[in-house]
Amino acid sequence: MIKRLALTMAVALAAAGSAQADTKTPSWIERSNADSKVMLEVLARFNPEFASQVGLPGFDDKVVDLKPDVDARSRAALVDAKTRLGKMLADEKDTNVRQDLQILIKAADLQIEGIDLNHKYMLPYQDVGELIFNGEFVLLKDDVDAKRRPSALKRLECYVGKAPGCTPITELAKAQTTARLGEKDLIGPYKGEVEQKLSNTQRYADGIRQLFTKYKLDDAEGKAALDALDSQLKDYDAWVRTTIVPRARADFRLPEPMYAYDLKQVGIDIPPEQLIKEAQLEFVELRSTMQMMAPVVAKAEGIQATDYRDVLKALKQQQLGKDDVVPWYHDIIGKIEDIIRREHIVTLPQRKMQMRLASEAEAAAVPAPHMDPPPFINNHGEQGTFVLTMGNPSASGDKSDAYDDFTYKAAAWTLTSHEGRPGHELQFAAMVERGVSLARSLFAFNSVNVEGWALYAESEMLPYEPPAGQFAALQARLMRAARAYLDPMLNLGLISKERAHDVLRNDVGLSEAMTRQELDRYTFDSPGQATAYFYGYMRLQQTRLNAELALGKNFNRQAFNDFVIGQGLLPPEQLAEAVRTQFIPSQQKK
Repeated sequence: MIKRLALTMAVALAAAGSAQADTKTPSWIERSNADSKVMLEVLARFNPEFASQVGLPGFDDKVVDLKPDVDARSRAALVDAKTRLGKMLADEKDTNVRQDLQILIKAADLQIEGIDLNHKYMLPYQDVGELIFNGEFVLLKDDVDAKRRPSALKRLECYVGKAPGCTPITELAKAQTTARLGEKDLIGPYKGEVEQKLSNTQRYADGIRQLFTKYKLDDAEGKAALDALDSQLKDYDAWVRTTIVPRARADFRLPEPMYAYDLKQVGIDIPPEQLIKEAQLEFVELRSTMQMMAPVVAKAEGIQATDYRDVLKALKQQQLGKDDVVPWYHDIIGKIEDIIRREHIVTLPQRKMQMRLASEAEAAAVPAPHMDPPPFINNHGEQGTFVLTMGNPSASGDKSDAYDDFTYKAAAWTLTSHEGRPGHELQFAAMVERGVSLARSLFAFNSVNVEGWALYAESEMLPYEPPAGQFAALQARLMRAARAYLDPMLNLGLISKERAHDVLRNDVGLSEAMTRQELDRYTFDSPGQATAYFYGYMRLQQTRLNAELALGKNFNRQAFNDFVIGQGLLPPEQLAEAVRTQFIPSQQKK
């Protein structure tokens, strides 16, 4: 999955950016990007960490705005931006630029709606430890320009109030909550969420200290800022326990309008009841396919079992040691690239693919394998990286934290196809190399748009994998179908958490740690987001089938896949329209 940083659009958008291609940028993209600055300026003003992530200069030493009345101030700025964009749309004649302006206006609308709903229903609560870790980690990576790294100390000094004009972020977070404590209608965060966040605070503090040591920022000033951070986070956590915990709710479910908004924000445009029905059918079909394939895999691997669950358990015994994981994945990457070239699936990026293991602090922030994308604005050769998470740090910190879901040999095929090539890494590398407008790479970003391609990428590689790899790929797709009905069923009160646990643990075959990660994801970490994988995949496959029906024997898979990648992160309806009005006519002329 693409790295989940927060629920707000500004931070979610940090997973994408404006591509800087080596070739000359088309004039319509230049005009569109100029229009996009209207929204970029607003988001960067209130969330400089976002600006750093996507590569905007001048924000590396600045921090998120949590000052009084930030909701009202950011909302007013977004309303103004929307008004300006509407005037641009009224005057614009170019079809592509108009489409991008519509994307920008929709992005502003979503942001405004999110501010209004949170203000109406939710008591403000910040996970300050994660906020600071993410803000520092943006600058402290191996492929970030070394000249930018000293700004990480300046940013930290602002976080802890040691820089001129900066108030400790913990004090601003407290004040934000305190200002609304008297409003009885507001609901607090889910109790399980608060407990998990409190257990992660020290992981974030340790992770920041390790980064400062690695990049030699731990001089006297750095140590002073780090010590202040430790002290302030301990004080903040104590305040959370006395102020937030008593207001935490026992029921994870959000008010219905908020869950509906979460689904809309990730790109779901059908009712949840319809999504449940379609995903349930997919689940039982996939389960039957796995059962049918189980004897084939068992024979190929010398496994004495016939039930798909037992075959999966046996495959998971082929675990890789920690030192063997990365070399094994890199070997699979090479094999997948050979298949892509041989079968003419898609044009590969010019850059080599990067892959590494997650640190404990990264795993606390994003406890699932993910793609850590590059800056797309002012990119100077930085690359996206496939990050493999090997566990899910819990409050208890016991052995159940470890995954066995991604470190057995067969799993490497489909996970590499999803997070690497031809999945997410290829998506973002292609945008860097080819050039895609800000609107299509940044402001169109949502999970349906981006995860649909990644699941489609898995399906493109499936026929060419060994039987065990195919079996693991089907199990991964089974998990996505389960997500698409369990997430809405949980949030609509149609299934218990215990029953959902049993489905994921027993029928899907996830480890206990991965099962917990999934349930946390559906209930408080990112409600609605997990449904987007199945839905995005379904919509993209429908678009491809319609192209096949229109073109018949003239359909060219590589041409289609290259066209889809070249559109950036267009929503399904707009992508389908582009295929119908641009791709199909271009192929009919050949």
